[in-house]
Amino acid sequence: MKIAFVGLGVMGFPMAGHLAAKGHDLSVFNRSPAKAQRWVETHGGRACATVAEAATGVDALVLCVGNDDDVRAVVAEALPKMGEGGLIIDHTTTSARVAREMAELAAAYGVAFLDSPVSGGQAGAENGQLTIMVGAAVDAYGRAIPVFEGYAKAVRRMGEPGAGQLTKMVNQIAIAGVVQGLAEGLHFARRAGLDPADVYEAISKGAAQSWQMDNRWKTMSEGKFDFGFAVDWMRKDLGLVLDEAAANGARLDITRLVDGYYAEVQALGGRRWDTSSLVARLEKP
Repeated sequence: MKIAFVGLGVMGFPMAGHLAAKGHDLSVFNRSPAKAQRWVETHGGRACATVAEAATGVDALVLCVGNDDDVRAVVAEALPKMGEGGLIIDHTTTSARVAREMAELAAAYGVAFLDSPVSGGQAGAENGQLTIMVGAAVDAYGRAIPVFEGYAKAVRRMGEPGAGQLTKMVNQIAIAGVVQGLAEGLHFARRAGLDPADVYEAISKGAAQSWQMDNRWKTMSEGKFDFGFAVDWMRKDLGLVLDEAAANGARLDITRLVDGYYAEVQALGGRRWDTSSLVARLEKP
């Protein structure tokens, strides 16, 4: 397929690389041109000066940008350059509202919009092992599979546009609670005079086991947070969650508390720390 990829951050750079490795014809755009040029030097393809240039005549435009406004800006610039039957695959975590807006706007150009947020973090992107939750029409979803196959271990259509973002919100709700539980467990273990490594070995094969425990317990116990999914990004996501909950009446008591705890981590200087840094607020002097 002829694909334009917009947004070459820690997720987008390797994701676009997987597509190039699969033989797709890629043009790329990034707000900092040097990063786009570095991607081309690594993977081939073509670096473009504008979104419009990258999107001209492509089969699919893939986005991995920052927020709702970024998505609106990219889609508005790209749509006039895309032909009918094209796909816009948005891997940004956004509001469900903007996903529905973009789907309606794209339809006016004969283009399908798929909100397709991902889970798996930087490691998942680098290893081509992401989980993707998709909101889209059935036909558009089927046509997008060759793109998803480039970097996904699991893909599921959740419903019409907006449903992918709503599912990602559930994902972030669940993660917030699990990480806070891990932080409190580790904090308690230390106060009780237990060895964190021994505790992990004792409980990680039972009902307490989770991805977060297996992948973050050691670094949490060592106070290492300079990697992974940044606290700033998590707060953005939880803001979307809480806005949606205010609209649909969902009670998210723990999520609201954990969002406040992340605000404390930001105040400690941890804006770019991994989300597992919740333990830092419990162990500060």
